[in-house]
Amino acid sequence: MIICVEDDDNIRELEIYTLRSVGYDAQGVATGAELYKLLRHVEARLILLDVMLPDESGLKILQKLRDSAEYRDIAVIMATAKGSEFDKVQGLDAGADDYLAKPFGMMELVSRVKAVLRRTGVKNAAGGGLVNYGCLQLDTNKFKIWVQGQEVLLTLKEFEVLHKLIEHPGRVYTRDALLEDIWGYGYTGETRTVDVHIRTLRQKLGAAGDYVETVRGVGYRLKELGEHNA
Repeated sequence: MIICVEDDDNIRELEIYTLRSVGYDAQGVATGAELYKLLRHVEARLILLDVMLPDESGLKILQKLRDSAEYRDIAVIMATAKGSEFDKVQGLDAGADDYLAKPFGMMELVSRVKAVLRRTGVKNAAGGGLVNYGCLQLDTNKFKIWVQGQEVLLTLKEFEVLHKLIEHPGRVYTRDALLEDIWGYGYTGETRTVDVHIRTLRQKLGAAGDYVETVRGVGYRLKELGEHNA
């Protein structure tokens, strides 16, 4: 089930019609309150979530979803009329899987939905568990991390960046590759998003911050720890 949360009746109906026409089961609601009520009765795979809603903002709804053990794994695409990089980063950093800037075409909507479902489907199927690396420990089921035994609070995107790097220590990832893998978009001019997340990630990791290395002119990699690699 895909749920379209949009208070404009015409846009919502067009979204639902488009998604159903390509084979998806889709329903729509106009407010956050209606979304919560619907979620109690259906199993949602993805939510297309407008930022500007009459009862509460899409960002607040997104935060509630990500804080919920029951709903945190539902994929979310934010739809916003705002086009600034700040608004994109704010939504993605809060845990959105992708974004659409209004006005967007219905074929772009379908393409983004397919891409997000493909990525999140692979993630969910891959499972998870505890990953140890030097003084780092990640719980990929609960999205938690510890440095030298002390829990460190990361945003979802910071966690995903670190998890990506830790999967292949020593491999260099370009900024564009990280954008595509983590955020799901590869637009030129957006690579500062990666740099900002790497910078805050290093700060939060403290003693393990120097594990994340910059490869000048290329991108980032995780330092190989040799015999200390767990």
